[in-house]
Amino acid sequence: MTHFSSRIVALAAGALLLSAGSALAQKKYDTGASDTEIRIGNLQAYSGPASSYGMIGKTEAAYFKMINDQGGINGRKINFISYDDAYSPPKTVEQTRKLVENDGVLFIFNPLGTLTQSAVHKYLNAKKVPQLLIASGSSKWDDVKHYPWTMGFQPSYRSVARVFAKYILSEKPDPKIAVFHANDDFGKDYLLGLKDVFGDKSSKYIILEESYENGEPTIDTHIVKLKNSGADVLVDISTPKFAAQAIRKMHEIGWKPLHVLTDVSASIGSVIRPAGFDASEGIVSAGYRKDASDAQWKDDPGMKKFLAFVDKYMPGSDVSDANLVYGFAAAQTMVHVLEMCGDNLTRANIMKQASSIKNFVPDTLLPGIHVRTSAADFAPIEQLKMMKFTGGKWVLFGEVISAETER
Repeated sequence: MTHFSSRIVALAAGALLLSAGSALAQKKYDTGASDTEIRIGNLQAYSGPASSYGMIGKTEAAYFKMINDQGGINGRKINFISYDDAYSPPKTVEQTRKLVENDGVLFIFNPLGTLTQSAVHKYLNAKKVPQLLIASGSSKWDDVKHYPWTMGFQPSYRSVARVFAKYILSEKPDPKIAVFHANDDFGKDYLLGLKDVFGDKSSKYIILEESYENGEPTIDTHIVKLKNSGADVLVDISTPKFAAQAIRKMHEIGWKPLHVLTDVSASIGSVIRPAGFDASEGIVSAGYRKDASDAQWKDDPGMKKFLAFVDKYMPGSDVSDANLVYGFAAAQTMVHVLEMCGDNLTRANIMKQASSIKNFVPDTLLPGIHVRTSAADFAPIEQLKMMKFTGGKWVLFGEVISAETER
């Protein structure tokens, strides 16, 4: 080999090494990520007072299994580690520490609950572990300045409450409102939203605020007290178990106010059916998800994908349970973010990509509603539609309403 040829070979070999080095340099990982795996942590109420939400975690586990069967995300399989915290803040703290410090997850995804996630809010931010797409509509998750590692998912309770307040005033210009709410941030956020709209007339319009504790076995006595207030509007801010109890008790005692129900408990499978279809007739709520049991979506391409997924990965599941379409949308959004990350699976880049979502449309959200974030806006979904339960199904009415959170 000539000296010239040797130089060419040496230069070519050097170029290959540089190329390989560059390719390796492009791959960036934090704890929980590798060439073969993305380890995701999750907290869910598989037991306890909010156990109906357990279907969210089960749906997400099934969705990630489908993604893994399709080859994973950029060749990496998702290892979804989901623990039961029973909707109990002390358990949330214990299990979150386990996920971060023992299991070494890359981030926490779609953990359930306002009270529960508040208990680990500061811990995860101090650790710089993303607390992503929280399954709670508290407006506190959209606080980029103080908690840059935290982001919610669904429309905030305060935003939904503002829409409810406007609707109530359009129906009853001089309402007598009783507000039934959980004694936590979830309930208090709704109250703030109502008062945002009612302003200095809040004390005139809201004649009773009645709260309940999550550990109560029944709320029947609360419902009787609410009826006796003389209210002609009930704003019902309760989780599914208590929402079903409230609807049933109201039917039993013949109380028929304008019943405005939080979207959190608008599920036919976990609330309406247990409470009774007759008892639920006429309830008003707001939605941002399609109802998989509603025939109006039978030819919808997104719903076809969802139903095919359920048939294969969750056979026998009740598609009328809104927690399934919710879990599907959240998991689909998370996969979209991870695909955006490419080979840079650092926690900082995950937050960067999660805050750069441009009008992503999960298959199970209502037409016209999308997921959008920015570096200054950590509220992914800020749109919804009013709906009324009538004739055994939720019937949408009006236009899609933007309910952007005030800053």
